[in-house]
Amino acid sequence: MLKNLVIILMASVLVNNYVLSRFLGVCPFLGVSKKLDQAAGMGAAVIFVMLVATAATWPIYTYLLSPKYEYLQTIVFILVIAALVQFVEIVLKKYIPALHKSLGIYLPLITTNCAVLGVTLNNITDGYGFLESMVSSLGAGLGFLLAMVLFAGVRGKMEGAEIPKAFKGIPITLIAASIVSMSFYGFASVIENMFA
Repeated sequence: MLKNLVIILMASVLVNNYVLSRFLGVCPFLGVSKKLDQAAGMGAAVIFVMLVATAATWPIYTYLLSPKYEYLQTIVFILVIAALVQFVEIVLKKYIPALHKSLGIYLPLITTNCAVLGVTLNNITDGYGFLESMVSSLGAGLGFLLAMVLFAGVRGKMEGAEIPKAFKGIPITLIAASIVSMSFYGFASVIENMFA
């Protein structure tokens, strides 16, 4: 059981990274990764929302929606996530106003962050139990945080680099994101052979 949970966690962080391999949550990944503190703050907020969303949506699906009302799954999950993000925004505004201000418009955008919805839906689709779903969500959130922090570092290095005029701005950002994304594919064999 523990071996299974470790594999789910490591695979969610490194191999099945929602930003770098599934391309979910790209908007905040590109928008908030200019500064390391903002990237870390957004990553922490997404971890919290993913965990709480999974803790709320898994029982709702299992005990209320399945199997009779499965067709309501997506809309119910979206409503639950939207409510949770509003809660996070209120808490950050009250207790950590500097982070709330630095995240700006991107904090409410967690509501539309398809990575959060993707995690909750994939946990159901993959047939995970509650504990496995929570571990998967933690791994997905940590993977999001890792991608954000790494890419913030890359973008920080790019600011001081001499970049050809044609590549300045969005083009070099997308090229750098693709290179960071490709680097994560090397972890696939590591996870497969972790307990071999």
